Amino acid sequence: MSGDLWDKIRTAFHVARTGTVSGAAQALGVHHATVIRHVDALERHLGVRLFQRHARGYTPTEAGRDLMQVAQVTEEQFAQLVGRIRGRGSEVTGELTVTAIPGIARMVVPALAAFQQRHPGVTLRYISDARVFRLEYGEAHVALRAGSPPAEPDNVVQRVGSVGARLCAAASYIARHGRPESDADLARHRFVGSDDPGARAPFLRWLREAVPAGAIVFRATEPAAMAEAVRAGIGLGFLTATEAAEDPALTVVMEPRPEWTSGLWLVTHVDLHRTPKVQALVAHLKGAARGWGAL
Repeated sequence: MSGDLWDKIRTAFHVARTGTVSGAAQALGVHHATVIRHVDALERHLGVRLFQRHARGYTPTEAGRDLMQVAQVTEEQFAQLVGRIRGRGSEVTGELTVTAIPGIARMVVPALAAFQQRHPGVTLRYISDARVFRLEYGEAHVALRAGSPPAEPDNVVQRVGSVGARLCAAASYIARHGRPESDADLARHRFVGSDDPGARAPFLRWLREAVPAGAIVFRATEPAAMAEAVRAGIGLGFLTATEAAEDPALTVVMEPRPEWTSGLWLVTHVDLHRTPKVQALVAHLKGAARGWGAL
């Protein structure tokens, strides 16, 4: 395939993804006239119409959807290649991307700061998100994940600790509602929980099973928002051991239970695991994790 033809396919792919010429132009950093010219030329080359044009934008035809599926795979494979290339080299320099579960930045970021002081040629990106980043596509070099051991066959997985949640309450909540004395007492209380019915955290699964759905009176997708709701006295909710210990205004109403606790896993992709900079970061984080205790 010529480079010129791939440029046109890539342009059409972005039109399909954004639904508009202007959106594709912005994503590609080109003039909108270039986008139109590429799409028109590609349709002439293939002899088929790839899009239905309408006032709101462009909608792929059946042929367009087929082409976009191929372009999607090609884009992902190229991103994977770029991620692997970035991880190569004999020096501990360049970009390193670390993803981690929300709520552990107070432990992880100081460790990353110490690593960067040791290796000043490294640029670090720290992405805290509940979604699982795809290491095989180069979305990150190192991941810190909680829950069951990651099972992807091409990943190198090492346990570095555990994440244990505490059920906490603000003083204002306890003043109004008291505190639960047993599991049987939970049904009369109000709770803060996740708005994601598929949330994987063990303590959130326990909450869904242990209390009536109507008792969860505040739901959020962001762990920081759930923690703030607990601090505001909206209801009982879960915080990590670190968060609970650092906030004297909170009371731990139930200590961690085995069913609330999950492993903390350091994950790398096999293609990058042996590169010098990833090896250096993995060794550093494993050493730092020995001092974290149960998060």
